[in-house]
Amino acid sequence: MTSTGVETDGPGGAVGGDSAAPDTAPRAFDAFRSGWETEIGDGFPLPTFSAATTRDFRVTSRATKVGDVAITDLHGDSAIRTEGPLNGVEDQVRMYVVQRGSWTLGAPLARGEQTVRAGQFLIRHIGRPLHFETVPDTTAKVLVLPAAMLTPLLGARQSVSGPADSAEVRLLVAHSNMIYETVADLGPAGVQAAHNTLIELAKSVARCRVDDAEPQLAPALAQAAKDLADSHLADPELSGTMLARELNVSVRNLQRAFAAAGESVTAYIRQRRLEEARLALTAPSGRLSVSELAAHWQFADSSHFIRAFKKHYGRTPTEYARSAVPARNRAGTGG
Repeated sequence: MTSTGVETDGPGGAVGGDSAAPDTAPRAFDAFRSGWETEIGDGFPLPTFSAATTRDFRVTSRATKVGDVAITDLHGDSAIRTEGPLNGVEDQVRMYVVQRGSWTLGAPLARGEQTVRAGQFLIRHIGRPLHFETVPDTTAKVLVLPAAMLTPLLGARQSVSGPADSAEVRLLVAHSNMIYETVADLGPAGVQAAHNTLIELAKSVARCRVDDAEPQLAPALAQAAKDLADSHLADPELSGTMLARELNVSVRNLQRAFAAAGESVTAYIRQRRLEEARLALTAPSGRLSVSELAAHWQFADSSHFIRAFKKHYGRTPTEYARSAVPARNRAGTGG
Protein backbone atom coordinates (compact mmCIF):
# COMPACT_ATOMS: atom_id res chain seq x y z
CA MET A 1 0.00 0.00 0.00
CA THR A 2 1.47 3.33 -1.02
CA SER A 3 0.56 6.86 -0.19
CA THR A 4 1.69 10.16 -1.60
CA GLY A 5 0.49 13.69 -1.92
CA VAL A 6 0.94 16.88 -3.88
CA GLU A 7 -0.32 20.44 -3.57
CA THR A 8 -0.42 22.72 -6.58
CA ASP A 9 -1.43 26.34 -6.67
CA GLY A 10 -2.67 27.98 -9.80
CA PRO A 11 -1.68 31.57 -10.38
CA GLY A 12 -4.39 32.70 -8.00
CA GLY A 13 -2.49 31.25 -5.04
CA ALA A 14 -4.64 30.08 -2.14
CA VAL A 15 -8.32 29.27 -2.56
CA GLY A 16 -10.26 32.45 -3.01
CA GLY A 17 -7.13 34.46 -3.86
CA ASP A 18 -6.78 37.00 -6.62
CA SER A 19 -6.66 35.91 -10.23
CA ALA A 20 -3.30 36.15 -11.96
CA ALA A 21 -2.37 37.67 -15.27
CA PRO A 22 -3.44 35.50 -18.24
CA ASP A 23 0.14 35.00 -19.52
CA THR A 24 1.02 33.03 -16.37
CA ALA A 25 -1.87 30.57 -16.76
CA PRO A 26 -0.20 28.16 -19.24
CA ARG A 27 2.81 27.88 -16.95
CA ALA A 28 0.46 27.20 -14.01
CA PHE A 29 -1.26 24.43 -15.94
CA ASP A 30 2.07 22.86 -16.90
CA ALA A 31 3.13 22.89 -13.25
CA PHE A 32 -0.16 21.32 -12.23
CA ARG A 33 0.14 18.57 -14.83
CA SER A 34 3.78 17.88 -13.99
CA GLY A 35 3.05 17.62 -10.28
CA TRP A 36 0.09 15.33 -10.86
CA GLU A 37 1.93 12.97 -13.19
CA THR A 38 4.92 12.77 -10.87
CA GLU A 39 3.06 12.17 -7.63
CA ILE A 40 -0.42 10.86 -8.46
CA GLY A 41 -0.57 9.88 -12.12
CA ASP A 42 0.23 6.17 -11.91
CA GLY A 43 -3.20 4.59 -12.42
CA PHE A 44 -4.93 7.99 -12.39
CA PRO A 45 -4.12 9.71 -15.72
CA LEU A 46 -5.27 13.26 -16.36
CA PRO A 47 -7.80 13.85 -19.16
CA THR A 48 -7.14 16.18 -22.07
CA PHE A 49 -8.17 19.71 -21.13
CA SER A 50 -9.55 22.23 -23.56
CA ALA A 51 -7.29 24.95 -24.92
CA ALA A 52 -9.44 27.57 -23.20
CA THR A 53 -8.85 25.84 -19.87
CA THR A 54 -5.06 25.72 -20.22
CA ARG A 55 -4.91 29.33 -21.43
CA ASP A 56 -6.84 30.60 -18.41
CA PHE A 57 -5.91 28.14 -15.67
CA ARG A 58 -6.74 29.76 -12.34
CA VAL A 59 -7.12 26.68 -10.16
CA THR A 60 -5.91 25.80 -6.67
CA SER A 61 -5.80 22.10 -5.86
CA ARG A 62 -4.37 19.46 -3.60
CA ALA A 63 -4.34 15.71 -4.13
CA THR A 64 -3.15 12.56 -2.45
CA LYS A 65 -3.14 8.86 -3.24
CA VAL A 66 -3.71 6.03 -0.77
CA GLY A 67 -3.23 2.74 -2.60
CA ASP A 68 -5.99 2.44 -5.21
CA VAL A 69 -7.83 5.54 -3.98
CA ALA A 70 -7.10 9.10 -5.14
CA ILE A 71 -8.46 12.21 -3.40
CA THR A 72 -8.48 15.63 -5.07
CA ASP A 73 -9.75 18.94 -3.73
CA LEU A 74 -9.89 21.89 -6.07
CA HIS A 75 -11.18 25.40 -6.38
CA GLY A 76 -11.37 26.94 -9.83
CA ASP A 77 -11.73 30.67 -10.26
CA SER A 78 -11.81 29.83 -13.96
CA ALA A 79 -13.97 27.22 -15.67
CA ILE A 80 -12.50 23.78 -16.37
CA ARG A 81 -13.45 21.73 -19.41
CA THR A 82 -12.10 18.59 -21.09
CA GLU A 83 -12.29 17.78 -24.77
CA GLY A 84 -10.97 15.47 -27.47
CA PRO A 85 -11.45 11.78 -28.33
CA LEU A 86 -12.64 9.40 -25.64
CA ASN A 87 -11.31 5.88 -26.03
CA GLY A 88 -10.92 2.77 -23.95
CA VAL A 89 -12.44 1.52 -20.72
CA GLU A 90 -12.34 3.30 -17.38
CA ASP A 91 -13.55 0.92 -14.68
CA GLN A 92 -13.70 3.25 -11.70
CA VAL A 93 -16.18 4.66 -9.25
CA ARG A 94 -15.92 8.37 -8.64
CA MET A 95 -17.49 10.44 -5.92
CA TYR A 96 -18.03 14.17 -6.42
CA VAL A 97 -18.87 16.42 -3.47
CA VAL A 98 -19.55 19.97 -4.66
CA GLN A 99 -19.44 22.84 -2.17
CA ARG A 100 -19.72 25.74 -4.67
CA GLY A 101 -20.54 26.05 -8.35
CA SER A 102 -21.35 22.91 -10.33
CA TRP A 103 -19.65 19.92 -11.95
CA THR A 104 -21.13 18.36 -15.10
CA LEU A 105 -20.24 14.88 -16.35
CA GLY A 106 -20.73 14.22 -20.05
CA ALA A 107 -20.99 16.67 -22.92
CA PRO A 108 -23.86 19.17 -22.67
CA LEU A 109 -27.16 17.61 -23.71
CA ALA A 110 -25.46 14.24 -24.19
CA ARG A 111 -27.16 11.06 -23.11
CA GLY A 112 -26.28 10.28 -19.52
CA GLU A 113 -25.19 13.82 -18.68
CA GLN A 114 -25.30 14.54 -14.94
CA THR A 115 -24.72 17.82 -13.14
CA VAL A 116 -23.73 17.94 -9.48
CA ARG A 117 -24.68 21.30 -8.02
CA ALA A 118 -23.50 23.06 -4.88
CA GLY A 119 -24.53 21.17 -1.76
CA GLN A 120 -24.88 17.83 -3.59
CA PHE A 121 -22.83 14.68 -4.06
CA LEU A 122 -22.75 12.03 -6.78
CA ILE A 123 -21.27 8.52 -6.70
CA ARG A 124 -21.07 7.09 -10.21
CA HIS A 125 -19.53 4.06 -11.85
CA ILE A 126 -17.47 5.26 -14.80
CA GLY A 127 -17.36 2.42 -17.31
CA ARG A 128 -15.91 4.52 -20.11
CA PRO A 129 -14.15 7.89 -20.19
CA LEU A 130 -16.39 10.93 -19.87
CA HIS A 131 -15.80 14.60 -20.49
CA PHE A 132 -16.54 17.01 -17.67
CA GLU A 133 -16.78 20.72 -17.14
CA THR A 134 -17.18 23.11 -14.24
CA VAL A 135 -18.48 26.65 -14.02
CA PRO A 136 -16.22 29.42 -12.67
CA ASP A 137 -15.91 29.56 -8.89
CA THR A 138 -16.43 25.82 -8.36
CA THR A 139 -15.13 24.12 -5.24
CA ALA A 140 -15.31 20.33 -5.12
CA LYS A 141 -13.81 17.15 -3.71
CA VAL A 142 -13.35 14.21 -6.09
CA LEU A 143 -12.54 10.68 -4.96
CA VAL A 144 -11.54 7.89 -7.34
CA LEU A 145 -12.48 4.55 -5.77
CA PRO A 146 -12.02 0.88 -6.76
CA ALA A 147 -15.00 -0.28 -8.80
CA ALA A 148 -15.09 -3.80 -7.35
CA MET A 149 -15.81 -2.41 -3.88
CA LEU A 150 -18.64 -0.04 -4.84
CA THR A 151 -20.45 -1.19 -7.98
CA PRO A 152 -22.41 -4.01 -6.25
CA LEU A 153 -24.01 -1.37 -4.04
CA LEU A 154 -25.00 0.86 -6.95
CA GLY A 155 -26.99 -1.83 -8.77
CA ALA A 156 -28.49 -1.23 -12.20
CA ARG A 157 -28.65 2.54 -11.65
CA GLN A 158 -24.83 2.75 -11.61
CA SER A 159 -25.03 5.99 -9.61
CA VAL A 160 -26.52 7.54 -6.50
CA SER A 161 -26.77 11.18 -5.49
CA GLY A 162 -28.02 13.25 -2.60
CA PRO A 163 -27.31 16.12 -0.22
CA ALA A 164 -23.71 16.71 0.75
CA ASP A 165 -24.67 17.66 4.30
CA SER A 166 -25.81 14.15 5.29
CA ALA A 167 -23.97 12.69 8.27
CA GLU A 168 -22.38 9.95 6.18
CA VAL A 169 -20.99 12.36 3.58
CA ARG A 170 -19.72 14.77 6.23
CA LEU A 171 -17.89 11.93 7.98
CA LEU A 172 -16.33 10.81 4.70
CA VAL A 173 -15.20 14.35 3.86
CA ALA A 174 -13.72 14.81 7.34
CA HIS A 175 -11.80 11.53 7.07
CA SER A 176 -10.40 12.41 3.63
CA ASN A 177 -9.30 15.80 4.94
CA MET A 178 -7.54 14.13 7.85
CA ILE A 179 -5.68 11.88 5.40
CA TYR A 180 -4.07 14.98 3.87
CA GLU A 181 -2.81 16.00 7.31
CA THR A 182 -1.45 12.61 8.38
CA VAL A 183 -0.59 10.51 5.31
CA ALA A 184 3.07 11.54 5.19
CA ASP A 185 3.60 10.33 8.77
CA LEU A 186 1.59 7.09 8.62
CA GLY A 187 3.25 3.70 8.68
CA PRO A 188 2.00 0.81 6.52
CA ALA A 189 -0.62 -0.25 9.06
CA GLY A 190 -1.92 3.30 9.38
CA VAL A 191 -2.11 3.74 5.61
CA GLN A 192 -4.04 0.48 5.31
CA ALA A 193 -6.44 1.57 8.04
CA ALA A 194 -6.95 4.99 6.42
CA HIS A 195 -7.64 3.33 3.06
CA ASN A 196 -10.05 0.76 4.46
CA THR A 197 -11.95 3.37 6.45
CA LEU A 198 -12.31 5.53 3.34
CA ILE A 199 -13.78 2.61 1.41
CA GLU A 200 -16.20 1.69 4.21
CA LEU A 201 -17.38 5.28 4.56
CA ALA A 202 -18.01 5.49 0.80
CA LYS A 203 -19.98 2.25 1.06
CA SER A 204 -22.07 3.71 3.87
CA VAL A 205 -22.98 6.72 1.70
CA ALA A 206 -23.96 4.45 -1.19
CA ARG A 207 -25.96 2.07 1.03
CA CYS A 208 -27.86 4.91 2.66
CA ARG A 209 -28.96 6.37 -0.67
CA VAL A 210 -29.84 2.99 -2.19
CA ASP A 211 -31.91 2.17 0.89
CA ASP A 212 -33.86 5.42 0.52
CA ALA A 213 -34.13 5.57 -3.27
CA GLU A 214 -34.83 1.99 -4.37
CA PRO A 215 -38.04 0.68 -2.72
CA GLN A 216 -39.10 -0.72 -6.11
CA LEU A 217 -36.27 -3.23 -5.82
CA ALA A 218 -37.79 -4.75 -2.67
CA PRO A 219 -39.44 -7.79 -4.33
CA ALA A 220 -36.27 -8.71 -6.23
CA LEU A 221 -34.13 -8.22 -3.12
CA ALA A 222 -36.45 -10.32 -0.96
CA GLN A 223 -36.44 -13.13 -3.53
CA ALA A 224 -32.64 -13.04 -3.82
CA ALA A 225 -32.40 -13.27 -0.03
CA LYS A 226 -34.82 -16.20 0.05
CA ASP A 227 -32.88 -18.07 -2.61
CA LEU A 228 -29.66 -17.50 -0.71
CA ALA A 229 -31.23 -18.54 2.59
CA ASP A 230 -32.61 -21.73 1.02
CA SER A 231 -29.09 -22.77 0.07
CA HIS A 232 -27.78 -22.16 3.62
CA LEU A 233 -30.58 -23.45 5.83
CA ALA A 234 -28.30 -25.80 7.78
CA ASP A 235 -25.64 -23.11 8.24
CA PRO A 236 -25.41 -21.97 11.86
CA GLU A 237 -24.36 -18.50 10.65
CA LEU A 238 -27.53 -17.96 8.60
CA SER A 239 -29.22 -14.73 9.69
CA GLY A 240 -30.48 -11.45 8.31
CA THR A 241 -27.05 -9.94 8.94
CA MET A 242 -25.33 -12.67 6.95
CA LEU A 243 -27.77 -12.38 4.04
CA ALA A 244 -27.42 -8.60 3.95
CA ARG A 245 -23.64 -8.90 3.91
CA GLU A 246 -23.63 -11.44 1.09
CA LEU A 247 -26.08 -9.35 -0.97
CA ASN A 248 -24.20 -6.08 -0.32
CA VAL A 249 -27.18 -4.28 1.20
CA SER A 250 -27.90 -2.94 4.66
CA VAL A 251 -29.78 -5.02 7.21
CA ARG A 252 -32.39 -2.27 7.32
CA ASN A 253 -32.95 -2.44 3.58
CA LEU A 254 -33.28 -6.23 3.69
CA GLN A 255 -35.78 -6.05 6.54
CA ARG A 256 -37.82 -3.45 4.66
CA ALA A 257 -37.88 -5.66 1.55
CA PHE A 258 -39.38 -8.53 3.55
CA ALA A 259 -41.76 -6.22 5.42
CA ALA A 260 -43.18 -5.01 2.10
CA ALA A 261 -44.55 -8.52 1.61
CA GLY A 262 -45.72 -8.85 5.23
CA GLU A 263 -42.83 -11.12 6.25
CA SER A 264 -39.68 -11.00 8.31
CA VAL A 265 -36.26 -12.48 7.57
CA THR A 266 -36.18 -14.46 10.81
CA ALA A 267 -39.67 -15.87 10.30
CA TYR A 268 -38.83 -16.96 6.75
CA ILE A 269 -35.68 -18.78 7.85
CA ARG A 270 -37.55 -20.57 10.65
CA GLN A 271 -40.44 -21.53 8.38
CA ARG A 272 -38.12 -23.01 5.76
CA ARG A 273 -36.18 -24.96 8.38
CA LEU A 274 -39.43 -26.37 9.74
CA GLU A 275 -40.49 -27.37 6.23
CA GLU A 276 -37.24 -29.23 5.68
CA ALA A 277 -37.56 -30.91 9.07
CA ARG A 278 -41.12 -32.01 8.20
CA LEU A 279 -39.92 -33.56 4.95
CA ALA A 280 -37.17 -35.39 6.84
CA LEU A 281 -39.73 -36.78 9.29
CA THR A 282 -41.64 -38.40 6.44
CA ALA A 283 -38.60 -39.77 4.62
CA PRO A 284 -39.04 -43.51 3.93
CA SER A 285 -35.61 -44.43 5.31
CA GLY A 286 -32.77 -43.00 7.31
CA ARG A 287 -35.02 -40.79 9.42
CA LEU A 288 -33.28 -38.61 12.00
CA SER A 289 -34.39 -38.43 15.61
CA VAL A 290 -36.13 -35.32 16.95
CA SER A 291 -32.97 -34.18 18.73
CA GLU A 292 -30.89 -34.75 15.60
CA LEU A 293 -33.33 -32.77 13.50
CA ALA A 294 -33.30 -29.93 16.03
CA ALA A 295 -29.50 -29.77 15.91
CA HIS A 296 -29.29 -30.11 12.12
CA TRP A 297 -31.75 -27.29 11.45
CA GLN A 298 -30.16 -25.00 14.04
CA PHE A 299 -32.86 -24.92 16.74
CA ALA A 300 -31.57 -24.15 20.22
CA ASP A 301 -32.63 -27.55 21.54
CA SER A 302 -35.30 -30.26 21.15
CA SER A 303 -37.83 -28.37 23.26
CA HIS A 304 -37.62 -25.26 21.09
CA PHE A 305 -37.90 -27.37 17.95
CA ILE A 306 -40.95 -29.30 19.24
CA ARG A 307 -42.77 -26.12 20.28
CA ALA A 308 -42.08 -24.39 16.98
CA PHE A 309 -43.10 -27.45 14.99
CA LYS A 310 -46.36 -27.92 16.88
CA LYS A 311 -47.24 -24.24 16.56
CA HIS A 312 -46.71 -24.40 12.81
CA TYR A 313 -48.20 -27.82 11.99
CA GLY A 314 -50.57 -28.45 14.90
CA ARG A 315 -48.76 -31.64 15.98
CA THR A 316 -45.46 -32.53 17.57
CA PRO A 317 -42.74 -33.96 15.31
CA THR A 318 -43.33 -37.46 16.70
CA GLU A 319 -47.10 -37.24 16.18
CA TYR A 320 -46.57 -35.97 12.65
CA ALA A 321 -44.15 -38.80 11.83
CA ARG A 322 -46.58 -41.44 13.16
CA SER A 323 -49.47 -40.04 11.16
CA ALA A 324 -47.36 -40.08 8.03
CA VAL A 325 -46.62 -43.84 8.24
CA PRO A 326 -50.21 -45.03 7.48
CA ALA A 327 -50.44 -42.48 4.68
CA ARG A 328 -47.30 -43.90 3.06
CA ASN A 329 -48.56 -47.43 3.54
CA ARG A 330 -51.89 -46.61 1.89
CA ALA A 331 -50.05 -44.94 -0.96
CA GLY A 332 -47.87 -48.04 -1.38
CA THR A 333 -50.80 -50.46 -1.55
CA GLY A 334 -53.10 -48.37 -3.69
CA GLY A 335 -53.48 -48.86 -7.40
